[in-house]
Amino acid sequence: MITRFAVKNYRGFADKIVWDLSHPSSYSFNTNAIKDGVVKNGIIYGPNGSGKTNLGMAMFDIVNHLTQKFKKADYYKNFIYAGRQDNLVDFEYTFKFGEQEVRYDYSKARDGKLINEKLAVDDNVVFDHQGKNLTIDTKSFPMEPTFKEGLAQNANHVSIVNVLLTSYPLVEGHYLMKLKNFVDGMLWFRNLDIREFMGLETNVYVLDEYIIKKGLVDDFQSFLAKVSGQKFTFVKPEKNDKVLLCDYNGEKIPFDIIASTGTHSLMLLYFWIQKMDKATLVFIDEFDAFYHFELAFEVCKRLFALECQVFTSSHNTYLMTNDLLRPDCNFILKNNEIKSLCDCTEKELRWGNNIEKMYRGKAFEV
Repeated sequence: MITRFAVKNYRGFADKIVWDLSHPSSYSFNTNAIKDGVVKNGIIYGPNGSGKTNLGMAMFDIVNHLTQKFKKADYYKNFIYAGRQDNLVDFEYTFKFGEQEVRYDYSKARDGKLINEKLAVDDNVVFDHQGKNLTIDTKSFPMEPTFKEGLAQNANHVSIVNVLLTSYPLVEGHYLMKLKNFVDGMLWFRNLDIREFMGLETNVYVLDEYIIKKGLVDDFQSFLAKVSGQKFTFVKPEKNDKVLLCDYNGEKIPFDIIASTGTHSLMLLYFWIQKMDKATLVFIDEFDAFYHFELAFEVCKRLFALECQVFTSSHNTYLMTNDLLRPDCNFILKNNEIKSLCDCTEKELRWGNNIEKMYRGKAFEV
């Protein structure tokens, strides 16, 4: 699990912003939102332009150089804070794998090239590569001086983590394997003007085709009915069919034509839910942009029941309720800071508090 993330000089974040998930409060309700002492589920709120999208995208920068998973083609456009184009963008990740803590820090230039990189396990430095200087634990990773010098020079800006993963035989439980497996399972997506995603998958799918090919037509029909109350009757697909058809009094009408924007968004969510058994961390940007507020609540209940860490951003304060999460799992992002509700007030927040009403009444200060 990710326990802490920080980034500096990224897009709108001129100064360092830290998102700490490692110190949940001791609430006795909705304990499923906490796992192994780490916040597992959460929703980020904040004014327009506060950086909710940027924070999610920044967290997934690691996917770009540690995996072969799908990446945003334009990710490195407007990558660095506009006022500091000659500086580096600094990233800090802390992971918890069982009893082990893995800290991975690195810096990138404005074009996305990896410049500095450091890895530590339980406060013991495995390697530290700053510019052309490299220190490394040669007991764990024995190497010839020429090989070490080549790593130090690193003309191709290749991640040393990846070099170690491909150059040494590692057991499945090794911390580098755990790190690789976690990052491989990270997924960011959104459905606004266009659909975009990063991580988890290597391919792009046509949703109709995927649902038909996997034999999920009936299940998708049931999903729409349970989550949104919409009752579609899908035509049983013929062999080689690639388009979902709905039966309306004997007429076959393509689902794509009659489905609303919100229903199309639900279709995308359904697709990703099929994949989330492989996910480790999911971030959905403005997941409920096209949802009715009650539908957004039902979707959250399903997402937060998953085994992986799941976070979303939203403007829908109907979701800010102790019936869904808890004060330490609702976050406010504002003025280059992100804090949980319980850290934004000196008042003791309890189960019976209407935290949405308190939020609207400006009871929380970041």
